[in-house]
Amino acid sequence: MKKYTIIFLLFFFLCIGVLVKVLSNKHQVKEESKILSPTEKKVEPKVEQIVSNVVLEDTIRAPQENLELPLIHSKDQIIRHLAYTIRYSEAYEQAAWVAYELTADETNRLYERSNDFESDPNVSTGSATDRDYKGSGYDRGHLAPAADMSSTANTMQESFYYSNMSPQDPSFNRGIWKKLEELVRDWAVDYKSVYVVTGPVLTDGLPTIGPNHVSVPKYYYKVILDHHEHPKAIAFILPNQGSKESLTRYVVSIDELERITGIDFFPGLVDREENALEKEVCIACWSWTSSSSGSRSHHSSKNVGTSSQCMGTTKKGARCKRMTKDPSGFCYQHD
Repeated sequence: MKKYTIIFLLFFFLCIGVLVKVLSNKHQVKEESKILSPTEKKVEPKVEQIVSNVVLEDTIRAPQENLELPLIHSKDQIIRHLAYTIRYSEAYEQAAWVAYELTADETNRLYERSNDFESDPNVSTGSATDRDYKGSGYDRGHLAPAADMSSTANTMQESFYYSNMSPQDPSFNRGIWKKLEELVRDWAVDYKSVYVVTGPVLTDGLPTIGPNHVSVPKYYYKVILDHHEHPKAIAFILPNQGSKESLTRYVVSIDELERITGIDFFPGLVDREENALEKEVCIACWSWTSSSSGSRSHHSSKNVGTSSQCMGTTKKGARCKRMTKDPSGFCYQHD
């Protein structure tokens, strides 16, 4: 009897020991789980959020050598020509922006205007045509000016693609808009080169012209960046109408222009520099007097004060019969 009692007690204590060990291990695993769980909960959502942001943002930042390019989204229709790049908006049948670098050498007019307007063969959905503008009362207004594209025959011709045109009031196109274009060329000479982004302010409900329903913008913008020893940037928003006001009247911050257009300009800049340049409005940082350089046609002394026959050609190939005093040698319709 005593023998069986001893065996029973040994077996009992052995079971107790095994049970204690099992409970101890289970408690240890639970404690480790409590320690690891918060870390896991912090890490996993962060990874998911980063992936989510990439998918939602889905944008391409311009490399440093392409500072003129705004932020590009994967679904944007981007067309690169020899001297400029556009983001085409099929909904409005025109470019949302045109971007390019303009150097001092490129302001020299080596090739005259072709005046050969044509549809852009690179627009996959088709661009506007002659029929859209005919009889509309609006000018086929250049976004990237022909005078900025005159360094080669090909760049000049590409400037006459309808993807680079927008319906502009004649008094605007031939007046204050032309004045701003000339000022930008002055700055390209003064500062050796500038980056330019220009386009219409596209909003819902705009009136349209032609069978392709080309939208008629109420406003146009132009942004210029001088990225040299003392970087500076400036933006303009102008109504699509004639004006005798000074161009400084239409200067705004780039931050304000981004708010209005929804376009992120100059994303290739270092963030700190981009933020500083885009929030300030420094009119005094820029030269507002014409350059003394005689290399550009609009500052040439040729024909100043005297009238001469326009050097432009009509659609039929004949020389324009209008007389002009413009130093370029072209009348208002062909300049």
